[in-house]
Amino acid sequence: MAGVSGCMKYSMFVFNFLFWVCGSIILGVSIWIRVSKDAQQVNVCSHTRTILFAGVDLLIAVGSIIMVLGFLGCCGAVKESRCMLLLFFIGLLLILILQITGGILGAVYRSQIETSLNKSLQESVNSLQSSTEESKAFQEKFQKFEIMNQCCGLLNGPADWGKNFNSLFGSNKICECEIKNPSTDLCTFYKGRYVYKRPCGEVIVEYLKEHLLIIMGIAFGLAVVEILGLGFSMSLYCQIQRK
Repeated sequence: MAGVSGCMKYSMFVFNFLFWVCGSIILGVSIWIRVSKDAQQVNVCSHTRTILFAGVDLLIAVGSIIMVLGFLGCCGAVKESRCMLLLFFIGLLLILILQITGGILGAVYRSQIETSLNKSLQESVNSLQSSTEESKAFQEKFQKFEIMNQCCGLLNGPADWGKNFNSLFGSNKICECEIKNPSTDLCTFYKGRYVYKRPCGEVIVEYLKEHLLIIMGIAFGLAVVEILGLGFSMSLYCQIQRK
């Protein structure tokens, strides 16, 4: 092992093992967000799916790739393989570039994303006011979302239901407060009965913001780890080359 630092070699191995664990955690958290009950509820408004799930799907792919790269880096360090280390370096660099590019595009097109979300919510409002069979299936699912989250409508509260407001789905009236003494903070009096005051669009936006912050935090932490990995792998590669 002349010319190759044992400390560097085994530090690289430990780092890549932790990197592999990091990829496993990212993959696990991303899958959890993807299949969580809250995500399925929010997905009742199918138009919001691409906004949150695009980022989650990207993290699932990144987590899977990191697990492969971590394994590759471990093998490259133990076997002192320049080929494996080079592949590890290139793969890590590409992921870092993609992350930076995605962050820049997200910041630049933030206003367009918000506009797209509002447009999607408006399309869902139109579905609430429609009387087609497809819309009725959506309305039934959405009413369950309203009851579970104590909200009504999407953008303008109960007014979003239009003429369908007095329709019945099973034994429940649309948006009706299911409490004995409705409070003014939670409910409002609309067309002869107490209904939930808060628009469901606020619930959806809060959910998206909360989970997007998780995604951004993971991406930032991952970028720091990736930079360290690039430094480790290149240092070991150069030592092996000089051996």
